[in-house]
Amino acid sequence: MRHIVLITTGGTIEKTYDEATGCLDNRRSVVGTMLRRLRLDEATISINQLMSKDSLHMTGEDRARIVAAVQLAAAGTPPPSGIVILHGTDTLELTGEELRRRIPDPAVPIVLTGAMRPYEMKRSDALQNLTESLFACGVLPPGVYCVAHGRALPFPGVVKDRDHGTFVRR
Repeated sequence: MRHIVLITTGGTIEKTYDEATGCLDNRRSVVGTMLRRLRLDEATISINQLMSKDSLHMTGEDRARIVAAVQLAAAGTPPPSGIVILHGTDTLELTGEELRRRIPDPAVPIVLTGAMRPYEMKRSDALQNLTESLFACGVLPPGVYCVAHGRALPFPGVVKDRDHGTFVRR
C-alpha cells in the first residue's frame, strides 16, 4: 500500500468563485472534492491543509512552514512513499528551490504542482496535474520535482513559462 502526504497551500488550483463578490479567491481547500473523482487503488492520502494563499502573497515565513511540513511528513512512521504539495504556479519555483536547498537529499519524491486554471473552471489542468503528481510519487526517485502537463522536472532550474502556460527547465 502506497501512502502519500498531500500538503495544500492554496494557489490557483484551489481558488473558488464567490458569486456574491464575483471574485476567485483561496477560501477553502477543494482537494477532497478532487480526490473523490480519482480511483486510487492501494493508496492512502493524508491531507495537510497548511495554508490557503495565492502564491504571490507567500512570504519567507510561509516557505519555511512548507519546508517544516515536508520534513515532518517525511519523518512519519511509516514514512510516506511521496509528498505532493499543491502550490500556486506564480512562485512555485521559489518554493521548489527552497525545498531543494533545505532538504538536499530527501528520502522520497517531493512533488510540487499547481494549475494555470482553477479546478472549478472549464478546461482546468488541476485534476490532470494532481493525478500526475500522485502517480509520479510512485515512479520517481527521491528528489524535488515540479510535475505538470505530462512532465516531471527536477529542481534546480524549473521556471514558469508564462508565454506557454507551463513549466520548463532553464
